[in-house]
Amino acid sequence: MSASEVGPGTTTRKAVQEPIPAQPRRFYDGGVDSGEGQPEIAPDPGCDPRIELVRVIEEGREEFAMRRRIAYRDRHLGELLVPRETRTFRSDLTSVPAFFTWLVPKTGEHLPATLLHDGLIHWPDEPTYVSTDHHVVLRAEADRVLRDAMADAGTGLIRRWLVWSAVATATMLDGRGTGWTTPHAWRCRLTAALTVVAVAVLGLWATLDLFDTLPAFLPELPWMGDRRWFVELAGGLSGAVVIPLALALLWGPFRIAGAVLGVSLALLLHVTVALLILTGLYRALERLTRKAPNAARALAWAAGPLVLLVFAAVLLQQ
Repeated sequence: MSASEVGPGTTTRKAVQEPIPAQPRRFYDGGVDSGEGQPEIAPDPGCDPRIELVRVIEEGREEFAMRRRIAYRDRHLGELLVPRETRTFRSDLTSVPAFFTWLVPKTGEHLPATLLHDGLIHWPDEPTYVSTDHHVVLRAEADRVLRDAMADAGTGLIRRWLVWSAVATATMLDGRGTGWTTPHAWRCRLTAALTVVAVAVLGLWATLDLFDTLPAFLPELPWMGDRRWFVELAGGLSGAVVIPLALALLWGPFRIAGAVLGVSLALLLHVTVALLILTGLYRALERLTRKAPNAARALAWAAGPLVLLVFAAVLLQQ
């Protein structure tokens, strides 16, 4: 497989590739690094990976330390051994917002791959990861490793492309650890940001059009218009696919990530908004019960009769 240029100073593999067959034996026990009286235990390709995590709370955040390393033999980079130092390494497992864990859980068959990815990514003041075979691993390449490793770990096709698209978008928005020039990094950042904003705005616009609640200054969308509701709905759904695919062409070598992210965001926009509202309500109630328990108790007592009154009023209107 040839390399595809993604920016000055770095390369990554082509996103479009043949399906990767699952090869779980590419993961194996990475042993233990030396330090503080601990002799090094070398990687053992004959043993299954041993994921030993220790829960730690740092500055109010839950993170996990690893007692042993994970080894993975990548198809292009050879052996990858992470973390470089188990003493300082921290991971939040799969970095997924709480309201999206129904789609991509924090743990599962993809966990070895996400821990591997966390070990390949580095902070700006840390040295770039170098594989056992002396390959420098920049961030875009680390994202590609994540996608391939999830396939080897047995992660489903749709889930691994969703995860890869999300991390590739994060790479474009952040730009650090990529080796890109400043102009190229800003072009990637603006492309990703404008795509997300455009999909969100058009999704809201289409929703208002569907329910005939458009403000006077907004015209009807051409693919919806003033038609029967099911025709408008079909037009809205088709637009939620076609428009993100068109915007993804601006993403260059990351166009597959742009297509997956854009279509997913468009189709899940309303679910995401609903989950955001419910999550915000839940967190507000939790904060209220913690900060003002008496007020929370009074609110609970008042809510019961209020709900009964609303229910009775609805029944009486039948």
